[in-house]
Amino acid sequence: MAIPDYQTIMRPLLEIASERDELTRATAVELVSDHFNLTAEERRRLMAKVKRPIIMGRVHFAQLYLSKAGLLESVRRGVFRITPLGREVLSCSDRIDTRYLMQFESFAEFMQRSKRRRTPTPAASGTMPSEEQAPQEVLESAFEEVQAQLAEELLDAIKSASPQFFEKLVVELLLSMGYGGSWRDAAEVLGQSHDGGIDGVVNQDRLGLDAVYIQAKRWDGSSVGRKEIQSFVGSLSGKKASKGVFVTTLSFTKEAKDFVTSIDKKIVLIDGLRLAELMIEHDVGVSTTATYRVKSVDSDYFN
Repeated sequence: MAIPDYQTIMRPLLEIASERDELTRATAVELVSDHFNLTAEERRRLMAKVKRPIIMGRVHFAQLYLSKAGLLESVRRGVFRITPLGREVLSCSDRIDTRYLMQFESFAEFMQRSKRRRTPTPAASGTMPSEEQAPQEVLESAFEEVQAQLAEELLDAIKSASPQFFEKLVVELLLSMGYGGSWRDAAEVLGQSHDGGIDGVVNQDRLGLDAVYIQAKRWDGSSVGRKEIQSFVGSLSGKKASKGVFVTTLSFTKEAKDFVTSIDKKIVLIDGLRLAELMIEHDVGVSTTATYRVKSVDSDYFN
């Protein structure tokens, strides 16, 4: 049979996960290929630019979407398992696709943030573009999906690293974003004493006229609340500082976000999703695997 699209893969992947305590991505690709009786040639068939198996990309997208809906969860880097909600869905639904997943708030928010289209893209599913989409829109939509998957993989990698590595990553990212000073200057402060909850500091400008203090927390859990932000603000007061960046792999509660808008200090909150987006934008922890050049007719040439 033809290589299935990522939506067709969703339910079989969930079923496979339900039969095991944990599942690696490589094993998931192999078992999904077995489920659909793919030939050796179909399993090896590569994408044109990225040069990795098509079935691997589609299984990874299926896993990403199921995870965003709360049906699968990451155990550690490259390893996932089914959730209680995932088992419940298996017992009451014959087909799982993006339309079905939209009933879950976390997935709907994810789709809205990523500006997803209403139909699968050719790159992900092998289907033809919607009549509502021009080819350029299809390409952009596919690019957004690739970025979303990359962000998910980045967060998995960060969560599997040490707290010390995470702190250094945050400082390197801020320096890559154009903050002043040097890595050596920042590293001298980073991780020495953690005095008052400060994990690092970078200059706001090249001349060092103002400093930005950092707290980088790779915590377990679901969100960072107001209490943790208040503690960070207290640490800034002890340094007589007015600016800080709080970075975490989690999300922030509404109370935490509201708190930073009610104080006179300038505090920027960077959650896991925003952290991954910034790393991709500033080439920290990522590398380019393929480049697509979209060209158009040069009217000046013909004139």
